[in-house]
Amino acid sequence: MTRGGTEKDHADGPERKCIVTGEVQPVGGLVRFVVSPDGLLVPDVLEKLPGRGIWITANRDAIDTAVKKKLFARAAKTQVTLPDGLADLVEEQLLRRVTDLLALARKSGDAVAGYEKVKDWLSKDVADVLIQSSDGSERGKSKLSTPYMGKFIGWLTSNELGLAFGRETVIHAALGTGGLSKRVVEEAARLKGLRV
Repeated sequence: MTRGGTEKDHADGPERKCIVTGEVQPVGGLVRFVVSPDGLLVPDVLEKLPGRGIWITANRDAIDTAVKKKLFARAAKTQVTLPDGLADLVEEQLLRRVTDLLALARKSGDAVAGYEKVKDWLSKDVADVLIQSSDGSERGKSKLSTPYMGKFIGWLTSNELGLAFGRETVIHAALGTGGLSKRVVEEAARLKGLRV
């Protein structure tokens, strides 16, 4: 039970409070920051660095507000040195995380790229997630649809998808129902918040 007397659902895992909005939410929608011993603020996208975490909603506006209002220093209760372009740095790290996870899924046989392979997976109900590049042709992308009860990721560029699949560019990709799919979707959702 929560203080208000309502049942609390623990299925979503741990929750943290955003220092900007004050909302308590699952960590999947937040970005963790820590302060290094020399006082430098470090984004902790993998959530593994030692130290007390400072959590912010995975949103460019929230990060910019925290910088502008000096909320990191208030939350850390000490002077904090902020790197230039903090929101851009977080976006780069999240992009790297998503492409690394997609590359792992590809190597394990849980992801495919290319129109024909994706179309085949969709027709056989193998695909759980449809991924299409943001800069691909709308006409070409409209020929494939998100799997029933599946997810869609459409905010990576063809070059970024190409990094994950070992090609120059990728327009269409799909993820199966393997263990990495959920993690890719969660990390891609955090990335989307920094791209809006």
